[in-house]
Amino acid sequence: MIASSELILNPDGSVYHLNLKPENIAHDIIFVGDPDRVEKITQFFDSIEFSIQKREFKTQTGIYKGKRLTVLSTGIGPDNIDIVLNELDALVNIDLNTRQPKENLTSLNIIRIGTSGSIQADIPVDSFLLSQFGIGLDNMLRSYIVDKVTHKDIEDAFITQTEWNLQKGRPCAIACSEVLKKRIESNQMHKGITCTVGGFYGPQGRVLRLPIQDSDLNSKMDHFQFNGNRITNLEMETTAIYGLSALLGHNALSLNAIIANRATGTFSEDPTKAVDELIAYTLDKLAQ
Repeated sequence: MIASSELILNPDGSVYHLNLKPENIAHDIIFVGDPDRVEKITQFFDSIEFSIQKREFKTQTGIYKGKRLTVLSTGIGPDNIDIVLNELDALVNIDLNTRQPKENLTSLNIIRIGTSGSIQADIPVDSFLLSQFGIGLDNMLRSYIVDKVTHKDIEDAFITQTEWNLQKGRPCAIACSEVLKKRIESNQMHKGITCTVGGFYGPQGRVLRLPIQDSDLNSKMDHFQFNGNRITNLEMETTAIYGLSALLGHNALSLNAIIANRATGTFSEDPTKAVDELIAYTLDKLAQ
């Protein structure tokens, strides 16, 4: 039995942070970062059956072209992903009354729709990016027994090629779900490796008033290569989603609308349009 201090439930029986009960979610779930982006997706739904928000976690479940879908905002960062994935898994794989894991486990399909800046000059603004791998530089996944789902060869190559300082922890390399990749990919998608970091400024190489540990890290990541794969972008959630999903038995895929190109110094003239087009693309793929 899982103690009430470990799996915290609200007085109405919902999970603590998300304020959700098992019947409130679909098996196909779209993650967004910003709570305001939830309705940018659900505005396309034929109907909405459930809506709730607690803190930055906003959830809506409804029907799109006959397909039941949930859209959930995670907020920013791998620490929030730790909350979201564990509580979603509890909804489907733990009996909240007996506090015991279920014998027959459910696998959720989770697709993140985000925005990001490319670090490669040939991935232009307003394009779509599918993360084939994530490399986590934030250490959150190292709190778990994660080696069974990591790609040590990619991690070793990253450490060597970027001269990574292991005082910052060992990177985690995790693959996307092949099931969802086949379902979503097309020739409209660029593909690559996404680096997930624990912050927006120093961890992504931005310098305001504080010097950073390795001012050349972004340049070294630009040139990283592993079996034809290169690092395409930096953000703050993908590897955490991939790692926890793989450990818990869920399928996960991260998609980004590229709204900036840091290599060329360009920014989308209409980032909202780019995001809306990725939303429409993803919804139609899920509904097929």
